[in-house]
Amino acid sequence: MTTDYKNTVFLPKTDFPMRAGLAQKEPEILKLWEAQKIYEQLSARDAAESFILHDGPPYANGNIHIGHATNKILKDVANRAEAMLGKRVNYIPGWDCHGLPIEWKIEEQYRAKGQDKDRVPVLQFRAECRDFATHWLEVQREEFKRLGVMGDWDNPYATMHFQSEAIIAGEIHKFLMNGSLYQGERSVMWSTVEKTALADAEIEYHDHTSDVIWCAFPVTKTSFPTIADARLVIWTTTPWTMPANRAIAYGAEFDYGVYRIDAVAEGSIAPVGIKVVIATALADAVKASAKISKWECLATFKGAELAGTICAHPLRDHPDANHGYDFDVRVLPGEFVTVESGTGLVHIAPSHGLDDFALGKEYGLEIPYTVEPDGRYVTSMPMFGGARIYNDQGKKADANKRVIAALEAAHALLAHGQYVHSYPHSWRSKAPLIFRTTPQWFIAMDDEHQIRANALQAIKDTRWVPGAGETRIRSMVESRPDWCISRQRTWGVPIAIFIDKKTRQPLRDQAVCDRIVEIFTADGADAWYTRDAQEFLGDKYKAADYEQVNDIVDIWFESGSTHAIMQQMRGFDIPVDMYLEGSDMHRGWFQSSLLESVGTRGHAPYKMVMTHGFVLDEQGRKMSKSLGNVTAPQKIMDQYGADILRLWVCNSDYSNDVRIGNEILKQQSDLYRRLRNTLRYLLGALADFDPAVTVDIAAMPELEKWVLHRIAELDGVVRSSLADFDYNQLFITLHDFCNTDLSAFYFDVRKDSLYCDSKNSSRRQAALWVLNQVFLHLTSWLAPILAFTCEEAWQHYAQKDVSSVHLRVMPTVPAAWRDDARGAAWEKIRAMRAVVTGQLEALRADKTIGSALEAKAVVTVPDAALQKLLLDIDFRDLCIVSAMEINLGGEMNAVITKIVDADKCDRCWQYLDEVGDSKSHPTLCHRCSSAVDEQGRLAA
Repeated sequence: MTTDYKNTVFLPKTDFPMRAGLAQKEPEILKLWEAQKIYEQLSARDAAESFILHDGPPYANGNIHIGHATNKILKDVANRAEAMLGKRVNYIPGWDCHGLPIEWKIEEQYRAKGQDKDRVPVLQFRAECRDFATHWLEVQREEFKRLGVMGDWDNPYATMHFQSEAIIAGEIHKFLMNGSLYQGERSVMWSTVEKTALADAEIEYHDHTSDVIWCAFPVTKTSFPTIADARLVIWTTTPWTMPANRAIAYGAEFDYGVYRIDAVAEGSIAPVGIKVVIATALADAVKASAKISKWECLATFKGAELAGTICAHPLRDHPDANHGYDFDVRVLPGEFVTVESGTGLVHIAPSHGLDDFALGKEYGLEIPYTVEPDGRYVTSMPMFGGARIYNDQGKKADANKRVIAALEAAHALLAHGQYVHSYPHSWRSKAPLIFRTTPQWFIAMDDEHQIRANALQAIKDTRWVPGAGETRIRSMVESRPDWCISRQRTWGVPIAIFIDKKTRQPLRDQAVCDRIVEIFTADGADAWYTRDAQEFLGDKYKAADYEQVNDIVDIWFESGSTHAIMQQMRGFDIPVDMYLEGSDMHRGWFQSSLLESVGTRGHAPYKMVMTHGFVLDEQGRKMSKSLGNVTAPQKIMDQYGADILRLWVCNSDYSNDVRIGNEILKQQSDLYRRLRNTLRYLLGALADFDPAVTVDIAAMPELEKWVLHRIAELDGVVRSSLADFDYNQLFITLHDFCNTDLSAFYFDVRKDSLYCDSKNSSRRQAALWVLNQVFLHLTSWLAPILAFTCEEAWQHYAQKDVSSVHLRVMPTVPAAWRDDARGAAWEKIRAMRAVVTGQLEALRADKTIGSALEAKAVVTVPDAALQKLLLDIDFRDLCIVSAMEINLGGEMNAVITKIVDADKCDRCWQYLDEVGDSKSHPTLCHRCSSAVDEQGRLAA
C-alpha cells in the first residue's frame, strides 16, 4: 500500500485571501484606522523631525474627480512615506469655499427659476453659498477618506470658517498698512457674464470666431504732406471697441506705403479713389482681403514720419452721431506694433486693452467709460447706447453688428469678415472675455517693498520637483503686472477697508484693522454687511466721512493666505516642508501663496514645491462628459478598490500628463495581483516561523546572504526615491523585486527547502528568517502606496509588534548585509541559471519533460572560478533539477536530458538514485525519509 506523505510537507498556511475583495475590505480597514486613531498617533509622535505638507484647498462645489484623487493620493503617499521614515506628520485637509465657482452654482439655480440673482439680498445669497459649500465639503471629505487619505478630517480648515475669514482680512490689512495696496485704474480681463474681473488662473484659451474689420481713419492734420489726404487703415478683431477709440499706433522703424484704390472686385466695400496708408509688408494681404483689384503705390516712408499726425474718428460725420465722435484721434508710436498680421497700424481703445491702456496713460489720452459690467454700452454712448457685446450665455449680442453697420454706412470700411483664433474665456462660464478698464485694488510688485524681486529670490531658494517648475514660475513672476486682488462679486472675504471721501485715500489705521479682524473672528465676514460702519471705525472717525469698500478679495489671495491660517490656528512654522499640486498651479496657488507670503513675511511659505500633470483618457484626450470619456474615482473604488487607484498613480510618470481608462486599470489589477500574491506567499511561508530560533547570518547559505544583500541594495534605492519624492521609481523598483527576484527566483528555488527539509534544518530556518526580513521590509516600503493591502497583510502577520503597519518605522538595514562583490557574483550565477532554465523551457514546450525535476543538466563553464562558485552554492538546487554535472570547458553551455534511470521521491518529487534505500520509507529520498522520521519523533 502506497503511503500518502502530503501531510508531512510544510505547505504555506495563511488566512490572507488570494482574492482581494478590496471594495468590501477597505471600508473595514478605514474603521480600524479610525478606531486606532492612526493619524492622531502619527501627528503626536515624539520624533526629532517633522513633516508638514500644506494642503492646497480644492473647491467645495461637487464630487471629486480623477484629478482630485491623483493629487490627494500623492499627498497621502508622501505623508505615509515620511511617517514611515520616523517623522512626525501633520496634515490638515482644507477647502476653498468662496468665490466664483460656488457663486456660479447658486446663480445657476436662480437662472433655472427665471430669477435675477442681483435682486437677491446679499446676506441671503451668501447664506445659500455657505450652505452649498458646507454640503459639498462633507461629501468630498468622505470621498477623500475613502481613498485612504489620512489627516485631521475632523478638524479641517476652510476659508469660510469665521476665524479663517478674519485671518484673510488681516492679511489684506498688512498690505494696506505697509502701503503696497492701492486703488487704481487698469484694463483687466473681465467676464460680462459673471460681471467681474478674473485672475490669470481663472482664464483658459479656446478657439473663437471673431468679427474683424479693416477701417480707415481720415487724416485731418499732419506735418507729412505725403499723407495729407490719405486714410490710415487699422485692423481689429473687436469692432465693438471702435466707439472707445482715441488713437492709432504705428511702428517707427516699419515701412509704410500710400496706396490709391483704383478698382475693386465684385462684393468689395472698399471705397474707390481713396488713398490708404498700410505697412508695405502687409499691403498684399490687405489688398486680397478687401478684394481690391487694382491700386497704385504712390509713396513709401518710415513710420516715424507719422509723428504728430491727427485723424478723425470714422464716425465723426455720421448723421446719427450727434457730434459724439468729433474728438481728435492721435497717431502715436507704439513698441508693441508688429507687421505679422493686420495693417501695421493699431487701433487704440485705452478702455479695452493692456497696450492701449498703457499708451493712453503715457500720452494722457482720455480713457472713457464705455461698457457696463454686464457688457452693455453705457446709455450715453452715441448711436449705440444699450447695445451688448455678449448676452447672458456668453454668445455674441448686437454690439459688433451695429458698429460694423454704422462704419459701413459711413464708407469707413475696406472690408469686414470673420477670423478664428485662440481667445481668452472664463474657465467657469466658458464665456469669452473682454478687456475693461475699471477701478480695482492692486498690490504693487515693484514699490519699496520689492515683492517681485524678493519673490524671484525665494523661487531660487525653493526646491522644485520636477526642476522645470522653477523656470516656469520664474518667467511668470518676472512678467506679471501688479496683483489685482479685487473682485466685483458677493461670496467671499470683503476687502474690509474704508476710503476717505475727500482725499480718496484708504484709511490706514491699525486699530481699525484690528477691530475689523476681531469682529470677523466673532461673526464672520457677513459682519461687513450687517454691522454699522461706525462699529468698525470706532470713536476716532466719523462713518459719514468714509466709504466702505464692497469688493471681495480675489479667491487666489484667499487660498494664497491659507499658510497664515495654518500658522495662526494650528501653530505651524512657516515655511512648511511641501506644497504639492497640479502643474497649472504655477500660475495659481503656488504663485499667489508665494507673493502673499513674501509680501507679509519676506520669504516663501514653502521649502519645496512638487507638481504633477493632468489626467487624460487612454487616447490622450482631455476628459469631458460630452465625449463620454470621464473616469470617476468613485466608480474605480467600487469596482476595483482604492489601492488599485493608488497603485495606478504611483505606477504612472505623474510628473507629466498621465492616462487612465478601463484597459489601463485592468493592467494595474494584474500588477496588483502579483504583489498581493507575493505578500500571501510570505505570510503562508511564515506560518511556523519562530523568532526565538537563533540564526547565524555568517553560516547562512549564499542564496540567503544574497537576498539580504538585495534588501540592503533596495533599502538604498527606496530611501533615495523617497528623498526625491519619486514614487514612480519606488513602485517600479519594488514591483521588479517582487516579480523578478522573489517570485520568479528566490521563492521558486526555496520552495523545495521550505516544504521538504526537516522542520528545524539550518537551511530551512535561515530561509524563514530571511523571508521574515523580506516581509518586514517589503511591507514598510509598500505601505505608503498600497495602504490598505499592507495593513491587511500586517493584520495577518503573527509577529506584529505594533497595531498597524502605518505606525511602524522603516527597518534599519545592517551595513554588513550589503556585499557588492557577492552581488556581482550572483549576477554571473543568475546569467548561467538563465541558460539552463531556457533549455528547460524548450524541453517542456515540446513535451520532452513535464517538469524541471525530470531533468539532468550538464553545465559547461569557461573558467575554474565560475565552476567552483556554482559547486559551492549547489547550482542544482538553483536550477530546480534533480541531477547536475558542472564541467570545465569552452563556452558557457548547458545540455539537458531526461532522467530515465532514477526513481521519483513521493514527497519532494526529485528523481534520485537513493530513492528506495530507506526500509521504513522506500519511496522517499534520504532527506525526506529523515524529515518524516523527525516529525514522528516530535509528535511522540
